[in-house]
Amino acid sequence: MNALSRYAVRGMAIAAAAVLWTGAASAQISGAGATFPYPLYAKWAEAYRAKTGIALNYQSIGSGGGIKQITSKTVDFGASDMPLKPDELAKAGLVQFPTVMGGVVPVVNIAGVKPGELKLTGKVLADIYLGKIKTWNDPAIASLNPGLKLPSQAIAVIHRSDGSGTTFIFADYLAKVSPEWGDKVGVNTSLQWPVGFGGKGNEGVAALTSRAGGAIGYVEYAYAKQNKMTHVLLANRAGDFVAPDSTSFQSAAANADWEKAPGYYLLLTDQPGKGSWPITGATFILMHANAEKPEIVKQVLQFFDWSYRHGDKLAEGLDYVPMPDKVVGLIEHTWKQIKDANGQPVWTGPVM
Repeated sequence: MNALSRYAVRGMAIAAAAVLWTGAASAQISGAGATFPYPLYAKWAEAYRAKTGIALNYQSIGSGGGIKQITSKTVDFGASDMPLKPDELAKAGLVQFPTVMGGVVPVVNIAGVKPGELKLTGKVLADIYLGKIKTWNDPAIASLNPGLKLPSQAIAVIHRSDGSGTTFIFADYLAKVSPEWGDKVGVNTSLQWPVGFGGKGNEGVAALTSRAGGAIGYVEYAYAKQNKMTHVLLANRAGDFVAPDSTSFQSAAANADWEKAPGYYLLLTDQPGKGSWPITGATFILMHANAEKPEIVKQVLQFFDWSYRHGDKLAEGLDYVPMPDKVVGLIEHTWKQIKDANGQPVWTGPVM
């Protein structure tokens, strides 16, 4: 087993262990899915339990796993960074709503290169992941970074091995800036990667990228920030090189018109604006429209209601962008679509 394979196995083990237990004996609600919002859901769950005594068991297994688990009714809610289209929601009998917005960030491990020093364009990033650009001193990269000493080192391409909404957001962006990516690879939560090594979850990709010299990967921004990873500057649609942070995420999110998005199906990649981070996306919750366990469903909705109303500072502290109050009101109106066996809405309004 080579070094990268060992790191992949270790990354999978880390991801498998990334289960949020705020008290196994007292867990009242359960969810599974996206790794993108996991750092925030952990903070929200900790604060909510301290306030209410109700605990959350959230399994950070990737968006694909979250969709499967809520479809098979093994959890109280699923979480996905890939929104389902309105016809998919209707077919599965699901209701969908966004919780927060944030950024997916390319990160590198190049000796001597500090965070924010390396500049990339979307096309160059796509060509790296297509396997067309193979070394860090390739002219396509060097021309964007005059004065930056880049090695002749081979690029170790790291990607997600699991079904991932983070991958969906990343691939959606690459398809918008590279027709070749759209034609050859496409957009989905799981891809046939042209090159590279896979790690499970943001944790696995972060672990692989941090340990493999010459690596490039992509992770949710909180992971990059918490693990002090080396992020790149990325050219946006306006042609400006921007850094990933709450300001650039907010700039991209400012164009989000949730009121006109059927089923909240809205993608925020490659948004206009000089300060916009180009790989911005929202993360979503999936629940069944027909509540077989209405009291549990009500507890889930109360958790997210509390999080919308009291969790903005926790979100901002991790550089997520909270949903605007107007959108929260729209979302909570949507919750009335979730009904019990008698056809009555489970959600009757905030309780705290």
